[in-house]
Amino acid sequence: MDSVIELRIALVGDKGNHAEPAHPKIESLLDELGTPAEWLSTEKITGSADLEGFHGIWVVPGAPYLNEAGAQHAVRVAREAGVPFLGTCGGFFSALIGNALANGVDDVAGVVEDQDRYMALATPFTCSFTGEKAPLTVKRESRLASIYGHPDDVQEVFHCSWSLSRAFMEAAVEGAMEFVAWDADGAPRALEVKEHPFFVASLFQPELSSTASSVHPVIARFLEAATRHAAKTGPVAT
Repeated sequence: MDSVIELRIALVGDKGNHAEPAHPKIESLLDELGTPAEWLSTEKITGSADLEGFHGIWVVPGAPYLNEAGAQHAVRVAREAGVPFLGTCGGFFSALIGNALANGVDDVAGVVEDQDRYMALATPFTCSFTGEKAPLTVKRESRLASIYGHPDDVQEVFHCSWSLSRAFMEAAVEGAMEFVAWDADGAPRALEVKEHPFFVASLFQPELSSTASSVHPVIARFLEAATRHAAKTGPVAT
């Protein structure tokens, strides 16, 4: 019997946390695409071993998580092992926090261990979004621009009322990580890591505008990258 590659995508987050509307949407989408969701609760991730065998890591909405340290293990494994990574909404925040930790940004001290310190970095949106689309400016010659193919006319769905402070976000981005999309007020809303197979995080939520017959291009490219990673790492079933 020929070997088959079973694509495994880790959904890092706390299922149902904050009654997050994206969770059932992501589950349904992956199931319809033939890649059943595999949830990893942030409370149960204690190290890199918990992420072994996955071909893609998606840190899903639902921040603050029950255990930000678990989300940070996922971010670090993706960065260091070259595992395709997608972070949406809260996953965008975790990607930023991980980069700030790696670069010794003062404001991140204690954030992983103390939810009050995490929320001290929060700032309200000037407008609260509950599923509405908002325009974005996308950096040319970025991975995100190549994903869209038409970066001059991008609108995305947000479902949130808060973000991390702009001062913290600007301090958190150093090295290979860079912002690649901004809202109408100039606040960062997407990032990527250069020279990584696929590392993209966004405050907008592409899962909310996806169906099995019309998958958002960011999610489609993430799954394509995960498929390439699976082919490179070898079959997991026969």
